[in-house]
Amino acid sequence: MQNRASSVEKGRLITRRVFMLAAAKLILLGGITSRLYNLQISDREKYELLSDKNRIREWKTPPQRGFITDYFNNVLADNDRVFQVHLDLDQIKDFDDIIFKLKNILGLSNNEIKKIYRDKERLKPWDILVVSDNLNWTQFSKLNLYLHELEGTKPVVSSSRFYPYKNDLVHVVGYVGSASVKDIERKDIIKENLVPGLKVGKSGIEYAKETQLIGRYGVKRYEVNSSGKRISQIDYIKETQGEKIKLTVDLEVQKMAQELLIGKAGSICAMDIYTGEVIAMASSPTYDPNKFTHGIGHKDWREIRDDPLKPLVNKSIAGLYSPGSTFKPLVALAALEFGTIDPERPIQCKGHKHPYELYGVKYHCWKKNGHGYMRLRNAIKQSCDIYFYEMARLLGVDKLSIIAKRYGLGENILKDVYFDEKKGVVPNTNWKKNAIGESWYLGETVINGIGQGYIQTTPLQLCLMTAQIANGGYKIKPHIIQDENINYEDIRLKIANQYLNDSSNETLNNDNSFLIKRDYQLYERLYKDQKNIKFVKDAMFGSTNEQYGTSFKSRYTDLKYQFAGKTGTSQVKRITERERELDLDISQIKYEERDHALFIAFAPYKNPRYSISVLIEHGGSGSGAAAPLASKLIKKIIDRHPLREQIKKGKINLA
Repeated sequence: MQNRASSVEKGRLITRRVFMLAAAKLILLGGITSRLYNLQISDREKYELLSDKNRIREWKTPPQRGFITDYFNNVLADNDRVFQVHLDLDQIKDFDDIIFKLKNILGLSNNEIKKIYRDKERLKPWDILVVSDNLNWTQFSKLNLYLHELEGTKPVVSSSRFYPYKNDLVHVVGYVGSASVKDIERKDIIKENLVPGLKVGKSGIEYAKETQLIGRYGVKRYEVNSSGKRISQIDYIKETQGEKIKLTVDLEVQKMAQELLIGKAGSICAMDIYTGEVIAMASSPTYDPNKFTHGIGHKDWREIRDDPLKPLVNKSIAGLYSPGSTFKPLVALAALEFGTIDPERPIQCKGHKHPYELYGVKYHCWKKNGHGYMRLRNAIKQSCDIYFYEMARLLGVDKLSIIAKRYGLGENILKDVYFDEKKGVVPNTNWKKNAIGESWYLGETVINGIGQGYIQTTPLQLCLMTAQIANGGYKIKPHIIQDENINYEDIRLKIANQYLNDSSNETLNNDNSFLIKRDYQLYERLYKDQKNIKFVKDAMFGSTNEQYGTSFKSRYTDLKYQFAGKTGTSQVKRITERERELDLDISQIKYEERDHALFIAFAPYKNPRYSISVLIEHGGSGSGAAAPLASKLIKKIIDRHPLREQIKKGKINLA
């Protein structure tokens, strides 16, 4: 009985074990089935994606930047084919070994190797490292021969920024470089397009119009094997090119302006007096922007950075200078507008022996023997300092500052494009109190009358000032990027017609008394009495085209090229009585102590269309150093004018 009971119990135990084993098998089978269901049905997309991730690799290609052209569609900023080598860090087991091989294959320098390691430290393990973004064809071909030995190494054919005219437009167009952390934080579109080899704007138009120029990155997808090697390309979404930016600049005029500045430090600006189109904006010295595209070398960077003539500064908009006697036409206009002086009143200039004296301080005229008795027109024509000392004293600095600001001084002109543009200084009594904490002195008003003292302007501001005098006293908005939606010819005709027919005489303080309403801009009349504008323009004509005028030697007898202008000399240091007595030649003065030379003009005189400003740092006199350059450029501008007009009128299609 005991054996039977034991046998039954043993059978039950076996049955339970079999049942449990069967149950376990069923559970296991259910789990496997469930897992298979999840893999095949529920999580199919997820695991297909993971599988594809192991099987398919994706490489992003840099976007194509949009072209920058001049007014005639000459390409100023282009894209060129370049050869690059990228490293997929996630695919590399021995980084040091790969770099050692690449150094020998490509002939990389020690500095280049150091840069590679520095760049690697900033990257994630799965990021792409750009070893070089500007290989020559020999290097690229050699790389492909040894590619089987270089795991994770990728030869890439891409595009890069190229500036065909090099130095001639660097201060206008700017340049590009590798995207920095600051760049990424500055623009979301840079962050969105952040791919290996991406270049972004660092200055000029390239910087200001990044959103329009940058384009959209492309994507290449490849099937890879278990070792990560590419088997075949699956698809390619081509990168999108950015927008084209068309400038108002005339390449030929710009090139000539830069040529005229070779060997000099300074600026030349030219502008359409009706439309505000900047025709040229040259600054010297310059540098080659192509050096920055692929990362400028330490030697080249130090050479540019440490140059005492400051090639990195766009002197047209960021160089600040006392305007000297180029300021006198505006001083005269202010005195006429406020009724401060009778233009027929004579003032005597006696020369150095009998200077203008105020509270014991002596103020000299530039002409050693004096000008004799001067009336206003001749005072402008011959640039008599004594006359303008007295006129400034009578006018006062506050009234003068009103007119100066009205005609474009002390204000940013192209601030929507150039972040480094300077406003300059148009002083008045409140300015000095707020800026320096001191009261204004009458002697400061006197020297302000000849464009010296605290007043600081940019060459482009002087060009705008001249343009608004030349067009009859109407406010214009300068621009360097062409707006195809605006009929500039209509603007010109409207302003010219109003100037010719306006005989009104409203009060000066009524700034909005006369408006030409357009749907895009309000063109404001800046003058009180039209005859005052005509007087100043006539005096500037005399300065250039009549004997004893300060720029008489630079005149044209041909009416086609005839222009009106005003010379200027800006002191960089106070002249002592001893130095005045010695009457030193410019060659006897240290370069850095020589006066700046300036000249402003508009042309043609009979039917003005363009204004120009020239500044030569430490060039001496405006008549000797600046006016001859302006004369040459004016001829070029006028000869190019018919072609520009044909484009405006739609007779030439440059598309």
